[in-house]
Amino acid sequence: MSVKDYLRERYFPHMWCPGCGHGTVLNSLLRAVEALGLNKNDIVMTSGIGCSARISGYVDFHSLHTIHGRALAFATGVKFSKPELKLLVPMGDGDALAIGGNHFIHAARRNIDMTAIVMNNRIYGMTGGQFSPLSGLDKKATTAPYLTIDNNFDVVELARAAGASFVARTTTYHALEAVDLLKRAIDHKGFSVVEILSQCPTHFGRKNKEGDATNMLELYKANTAKLGSKALKENPSLIARGIFVDETRPEYCEAYEEIIQRATGGKR
Repeated sequence: MSVKDYLRERYFPHMWCPGCGHGTVLNSLLRAVEALGLNKNDIVMTSGIGCSARISGYVDFHSLHTIHGRALAFATGVKFSKPELKLLVPMGDGDALAIGGNHFIHAARRNIDMTAIVMNNRIYGMTGGQFSPLSGLDKKATTAPYLTIDNNFDVVELARAAGASFVARTTTYHALEAVDLLKRAIDHKGFSVVEILSQCPTHFGRKNKEGDATNMLELYKANTAKLGSKALKENPSLIARGIFVDETRPEYCEAYEEIIQRATGGKR
């Protein structure tokens, strides 16, 4: 199958703002699925609410566009009923770690086999540019005209601490790297988290003097470095990219099936 076979082309052009990074995330995701040779009938995408969540409308997979912050909860239900399916769960930073934070940490703790894609643009874009749990200190937003005072989550450290068995980070500037990381995450048995820094020139970039999409992409290039690289060793303040966790652990649905077999004496 080609990338076009995975798209619902009738819904294009998409609704994202000019320069938004989410279209690049969609591109990288589809190329990862294509490279893995997955049958689209074996894939389910669940999403919540927000700019990032609209991605489920553009893919020709089984898809659920659900309620804010609950994409992982819906994905858990699907996985329990049809454990043979591949679950892809794209979320925005607020969707994943504000209203959806509780679902995020417990999905990671259980190590349920699904791929959580955190499209981190550090802002609530669809509702007007309010700050999110990933905006960080001293950032301007609609709800912080005199700058934010909230510390931000580190997605990688939070996912690692909560028990995710695969954790990675990249950016929309590094689109080919994103393809590779998404392939690895989707192929991994367990709860996988891929954080993708995605520019929002309309709200975050404009309010915080980071310029247009091109300028923001240049910042991703300049301010990030690969794990283990000389650049990161020389400048630890750079944002690290790459795979932070890749471990084999018992998967929750398989362990649950074993409980059922023991309880029923294998007569299910």
